[in-house]
Amino acid sequence: MPEEKIVPNRVSDQIGIYCPEPIFRTRQELDEMQPGEILEVQADDPATGEDIPRLIKRTGDVLVKFYTEGGINHFIIRKT
Repeated sequence: MPEEKIVPNRVSDQIGIYCPEPIFRTRQELDEMQPGEILEVQADDPATGEDIPRLIKRTGDVLVKFYTEGGINHFIIRKT
C-alpha cells in the first residue's frame, strides 16, 4: 500500500538558521496552532536532528515523520 501523503497546515522554512533559533521558532509555531494541525519544519542545522525531537517530547506533541533530503531535515509534527 502506498504511503499516505501528509499535507501540513504550516511549513516553517528554517534553512540557514542555526541553534538555538530553530527551537524557538518551532515552539512559537506550535504555540499558535490548534490541536490536530500539522507543522512541517525544514532545517539544515545538523543540531535540529536531536533538538527538535527533544522539544516535541517536552511539549507532548507528536513527531509523525522525520526524514532528510538533500541535506535538509524535515520534521512533520502533529500538534496535540
